[in-house]
Amino acid sequence: MIYHLALRSHWLEARRTGRYPWSTLGRTVEQEGFVHLSSDAQWPVVRAAFYRGVTEPLVLLHVDASLLADPLVVEVGNPATGETFPHLYGPLPVEAVVDTTELVPPHG
Repeated sequence: MIYHLALRSHWLEARRTGRYPWSTLGRTVEQEGFVHLSSDAQWPVVRAAFYRGVTEPLVLLHVDASLLADPLVVEVGNPATGETFPHLYGPLPVEAVVDTTELVPPHG
């Protein structure tokens, strides 16, 4: 299982239209070139680093990699540490999202 953080409004729109065009916060797949994904251990760190000021509700998308039509590529996301991240070079199919978790806004 891999994960993607989404604004709840974007996910609801994707379920309605059947298309999820987002790569990361404020950037589409077309702009970024791929969808940013995370492992189970990475998504909380990504949320803290990049989604800290987001006040809109977030949803954690649980993605079954076996249901992806486009290749999942693991690449170095942080050259300083060598940490790798999964990237999807193509749109995220709505049907590859097998579960979701509503995320409670952090306090403080």
